[in-house]
Amino acid sequence: MGSSKGKDILFFGLFGVFLILSQIFTLKNRDINSDKYLKIAVCIGSILLISGIIVEIIFRQNLGIPLNVTFMSENTQAASTSILHTHLLKSIFGEFITSLIGPFIESEINTGVGLYTYVPNMAKIVIILFPILFIFEILGNQKRLAPTTILLSFFSACLLIGGLDGGMFSTPSMLGICGLYLIYRNHYYFDYICGVILKNKNILKQVKNEKPSYKDVGLSELKFYLNRLLPYIIAILFISLRLSIAIFGANSEYYTLEVVNPTDNIELNDFPVESVQHEGNKLVYTINHNYNEMELIKDLKIPLNNKCDYYTISWNIYSYI
Repeated sequence: MGSSKGKDILFFGLFGVFLILSQIFTLKNRDINSDKYLKIAVCIGSILLISGIIVEIIFRQNLGIPLNVTFMSENTQAASTSILHTHLLKSIFGEFITSLIGPFIESEINTGVGLYTYVPNMAKIVIILFPILFIFEILGNQKRLAPTTILLSFFSACLLIGGLDGGMFSTPSMLGICGLYLIYRNHYYFDYICGVILKNKNILKQVKNEKPSYKDVGLSELKFYLNRLLPYIIAILFISLRLSIAIFGANSEYYTLEVVNPTDNIELNDFPVESVQHEGNKLVYTINHNYNEMELIKDLKIPLNNKCDYYTISWNIYSYI
């Protein structure tokens, strides 16, 4: 969950809610095809994550900023967003929560409201997918054995949080969407292995008749086992895509810091600035590449606080090595 206290609170809250709602008595007595609903949840979750990236691209086109930079808003509250870790959808949720219980939100919790002004209208439509996904995740977690119930509750909470705070390429999102798909494909094996490890005869007895067979689904034996491996292949592709975007979008020679509508009293004397240029309504700084990217973004918040409308900083994944 990173350094955000807000995400920790949401995670444990959602994890508990999913565990409780997976045991709803009224649903337990109904003929529910949980695998069908879980499959729909995977589809909705995928659409949500892809839509989040599209929103980020539209947002950047509207402001005329590149895809491979981190955007920092100084409007109301400092907040960042990028293709690799988007906070645009979070800002909508943050604006709603702040309007309801603003005085009760701790100062350490960043709600992302500083980005709300820049959010494209499309994002306000995409946010509707969250309650829909939540409902199908609950339905997909009915009538399951304890190991799968716990895992699905965990992955479901991760997907909702990752989709809201981080987007497609964040760790919670990748863990959540791949985890749901993994359970959809291979839930029998998780239940069986847990039953063996725990020596739980009840689990082993219930899972005995659920063992999947390639004959049952009309596939050849090879295709059947390839389908079982598909979630792992998708997870590897997810990670590879994220790393590829970070590497190809990086500038290892220097950082480019663009400050839009700056005030006259900006001082960056404590930073290794190599050059400064005036371009219209913005200042363009060139900063030495030896500065760690995460630390640079964190440290710039202090001297640029309320000193501009917003600023952007280029990526440098090599600074983490």
